[in-house]
Amino acid sequence: MPKIKIPFLNSDLAVSSLKDEAWDHAALVSVENYWSGKKAPAGRQFKARLLWSKDALYVRFDGHQAEPLVVSETPELGSKTIGLWNRDVCEIFIVPDKADRSRYFEFEVAPTGEWVDLGIQWSANKRKTDLEYSSGMESAVSIEPEKIVMAIKIPWKAFGKTPKSGDVWLGNLFRCIGKDPNRGYLAWQPTKTAKPNFHVPSKFGEFEFVK
Repeated sequence: MPKIKIPFLNSDLAVSSLKDEAWDHAALVSVENYWSGKKAPAGRQFKARLLWSKDALYVRFDGHQAEPLVVSETPELGSKTIGLWNRDVCEIFIVPDKADRSRYFEFEVAPTGEWVDLGIQWSANKRKTDLEYSSGMESAVSIEPEKIVMAIKIPWKAFGKTPKSGDVWLGNLFRCIGKDPNRGYLAWQPTKTAKPNFHVPSKFGEFEFVK
């Protein structure tokens, strides 16, 4: 199973510290393919960097941006934005208990700094989404020429547990970009469904926390 080994950070990192040298030591993952497995154009590909500390999980998305942004003109940053997935976003799905893929969490961030966090539960082939889930996540963004940088910080209380070195969780990394009919759906681990669908826990890879 594909695995990302996430390095440990000895001190806390502010989510706004997008250029902190700590990111140079993060796990680096290049995401080049659509959910289908087909390669995406270079202008839509992205990289994800992951770190963890005793306090939180840190994820930074660095995305190429060769087309107009699809974002809200009136972003609301003080609370989660339901429906954010209909615009440009990067996402991480996380399963804290690898023995139970039916329960996981979804975190998204947009180039505006908007964010959303969701609790997901599968039961009898039906997906139930907890819109009231509150992770305490934080976000920060920077829009640069032909590039966007977006970071999120998720405290361990969001999962009800803190990993130890050597622990393995499950998850996937995604990006939604552009407008229909040419909207793109990129995935670290392609789900290979008939239509774009990120909610395929059987396709999730491994996140290993290491020191």
